[in-house]
Amino acid sequence: MAHDTQEPEALLPLTPAVYHILLALADGERHGYSIMREVEAYTGGQVRLGPTTLYRSIKQMLAAGLIVEADERPDPELDDERRRYYRLTTFGRQVALAETQRLSQLLAVAQAKRLAQDSSIGGISGILPGQLGGAR
Repeated sequence: MAHDTQEPEALLPLTPAVYHILLALADGERHGYSIMREVEAYTGGQVRLGPTTLYRSIKQMLAAGLIVEADERPDPELDDERRRYYRLTTFGRQVALAETQRLSQLLAVAQAKRLAQDSSIGGISGILPGQLGGAR
């Protein structure tokens, strides 16, 4: 896939697994098991990526140019040499930002329709349905 000429929005919506992997990699390189643990931790155990889902998603993300396998490895004495580390590409970060924006807009609609209880999320309390911007 020629991601250098592709708009990030062309890949939306992302699958939950892909979005969670992008979130897990947003603050640095990780190996597969670390990605699984990170997602489970920040979702309070509500999302658990199994190895098949994780590695199938990673394969697709590598092909789409969202992530790359990291060239440098930690000290072999401190790490298992079989581990593969992944990091976001610039395009992957752009796609993650686009998906975050898409989900924010969706949350705004839910809040406007009084389907979301916490109106402080996204700072849009008091917005009426007619005040929401149109879809792109």
